[in-house]
Amino acid sequence: MTHIEDAAGFHSWFAGRSAAHRYRITPTPLHDLDGWYTDSATGDVRHRSGRFFSIEGLRFEPAAPDAPAWTQPIIRQPETGILGVLLKRFDGVPHLLMQARMEPGNITTLQLSPTVQATFSNYTRVHRGAAVRYIDHFLTPGAADRVHYDALQSEQGSWFLGKRNRNIVVETTADVPVHEDFCWVPRPVMAELLRVDNLVNMDSRTVLAGLPDEVTGDGSGEAPLPGRASEQPLHDTATLLHWFTGAKMRHRSERTTIPLRRVGGWHRDDRRGEIAHEAGRYFRIIGVDVEADSREVPSWSQPMLAPAGRGVIAFVSKEIRGERHLLVQARAEAGTFDVAGIGPSVQCNPGNLAESARRPPYLDAVLAARPEQVLFDTVHSEEGGRFYHAENRYLVVDGTDIPLDVPEDYTWMTVRQLTRAGRIGNLVDVEARTLLACVRALPGHGASR
Repeated sequence: MTHIEDAAGFHSWFAGRSAAHRYRITPTPLHDLDGWYTDSATGDVRHRSGRFFSIEGLRFEPAAPDAPAWTQPIIRQPETGILGVLLKRFDGVPHLLMQARMEPGNITTLQLSPTVQATFSNYTRVHRGAAVRYIDHFLTPGAADRVHYDALQSEQGSWFLGKRNRNIVVETTADVPVHEDFCWVPRPVMAELLRVDNLVNMDSRTVLAGLPDEVTGDGSGEAPLPGRASEQPLHDTATLLHWFTGAKMRHRSERTTIPLRRVGGWHRDDRRGEIAHEAGRYFRIIGVDVEADSREVPSWSQPMLAPAGRGVIAFVSKEIRGERHLLVQARAEAGTFDVAGIGPSVQCNPGNLAESARRPPYLDAVLAARPEQVLFDTVHSEEGGRFYHAENRYLVVDGTDIPLDVPEDYTWMTVRQLTRAGRIGNLVDVEARTLLACVRALPGHGASR
């Protein structure tokens, strides 16, 4: 059994897995991708099997009368994948079965992934490759398995059209044979690993945000989530639901899929074989050929979305009435599954802001935070299966000086309230969930404060 005792042991194991495999990612023009084609009528990029995903066009018209409409390329992947973490207790300490997994878009190639990270096409073996390990614990849990958390959760609304994955945590008492690319990581060690740049991948972080309450009191600096008699959040549940429902009514918008060739402001560079914005902002659609001897199939080709620059994802944190609160926003994006989601205080890529654009609230306060205000600051990658070298700077900043009165699309929630909301499907967006996983691992800043 591969069983990690501490962070040093983990890094030794992880380095060994990196050295054990051979990977190669080669940029390739879209028109040369094996198995993919450009539809002559629409310009959409599709797989010849009709499965996996496609690159299409989208027109988005915000509800606000003074907000301009726009068009953009977007990834359409109607199928729902599984992101699952298997949990087991050794000597009373919760351990998580994680894998060292290569994705073509990862900056560091190998990152720490959930037990299962598989699209529907993957685990139904459309690619005719190897079976997904441990999938049965999540599709058909046995008598030794207990499901702690199971929800359909949204993915990046700026880049995916209505994309959701099933996030699930299963605790087992069964004897689980551990493949050499997997290891049991103690929950306290996982809290340390979340502070390492580009190590714990996005799919792991979104599932970790939904870990069961009883797992959090394990020495990682957290305490169980059940409410205390002394708990005095600024807003009760009814008030928060009223706020969010009102925001969703304000942000009702119109979106329409359109042929990719009709997307304005974007061009297809036939020489470079990619699709890019005319101002060089936002992202490009590129192609890659992939070789990976540790994956279900050893080689494949695919399009990828490559963002322009690094984004900023941040929570402003403030103690109110003796409880730690986070400033959240109701955020609507072009591809959001259900109008809007609860997002972090700041969620943007500053490099995409036009010179004349109004800067998002709280962005400058976060970027100008003094060192003693910064409670968490780590660069994490986004999903490396679809996004190429996509990373964001994730921050938690003490906002003692931030007023309680905030704009109508913002509100304060306790860590406990946001954690509970995050366990409900399609309510908290993926950026807020992945940062919440980091917040819950902060000593003295978890759900008990």
